[in-house]
Amino acid sequence: MLQGNFSSIREAFGRTLVKLGEADKDIIVITADVGDSSRASYFKEKIPERYFNVGISEQDMVNFGAGLSAVGKKPVVVGFAMFLMRAWEQMRNSIGRMNLNVKVCVTHSGYSDSGDGSSHQALEDIALMRTIPNFKVVVPADAAEVERSLPEVINDRGPLYYRMGRDYSPPITSTLDYKFEIGKAYVLKDGDDLAIIGAGVVLWDALKAAEELEKMGISTAVINLPTIKPIDNSTIEYFARKTGRIVTIEEHSVIGGVGSAVAEVVVKTYPVPMRFVGATTYGRSARSQRELLDYYGLTSRNVINSALELIK
Repeated sequence: MLQGNFSSIREAFGRTLVKLGEADKDIIVITADVGDSSRASYFKEKIPERYFNVGISEQDMVNFGAGLSAVGKKPVVVGFAMFLMRAWEQMRNSIGRMNLNVKVCVTHSGYSDSGDGSSHQALEDIALMRTIPNFKVVVPADAAEVERSLPEVINDRGPLYYRMGRDYSPPITSTLDYKFEIGKAYVLKDGDDLAIIGAGVVLWDALKAAEELEKMGISTAVINLPTIKPIDNSTIEYFARKTGRIVTIEEHSVIGGVGSAVAEVVVKTYPVPMRFVGATTYGRSARSQRELLDYYGLTSRNVINSALELIK
């Protein structure tokens, strides 16, 4: 299950964005001076007339995208996750409140901008974005799911926040065959005693944890929850009833993110004991994203420990 090569999420984003732009002349890409870093510049190389760089001005970028949407275009605004949050007001008022068809695609989320430290590491953005009415929130698990999901995201109507990392992308979904649907969760592994639910690259650790738990005789399900909003209520309720225990894992604060979203479903449908693996403080500088995931405990070992607490 955990075989395959590691590949770059942003490379998959850039390549897929070009294919979509070549097929749809209404797609316009706008960046905040991060075209090269996000690989949105691939679009510029192929379709320069529909590519705009507004400079380090995320608020203007969002409003520019809102204006383009209002005249029937399909703008894709691209920036770093951390710095799109300085345009939260514009995303709320100009896009969300007007229910405009703008896709906000961010890279370098979570700990993925490891070398630049806590100022560049977005660990609060899911919480912020899922509070805005009309906005959907999607977090692909790996490069393969970027290629699978981005066409559905771009073709979907309305505001959407699409959250990606940088390079680290262990092969979580690359061997799977499924059609991505916004609002649907995917079972990576079935199980009866415990459910691990997560989003993003940390699902690699969820799968590793499930393998170790199986060796201990604990049948463990792993659920990929790429759409945080609208959330897949039925799948979450099903596994809450089936297993009676849930551990969530996310490369985000444990307050307001994936774990909170799952808990909101569980408490209304079928309350079960839960544990939450995620960030609890700011990040720091490091040589790699993996080093930070290990340092802050977003690991298979912590998932296993949380699972054993629930089993006991």
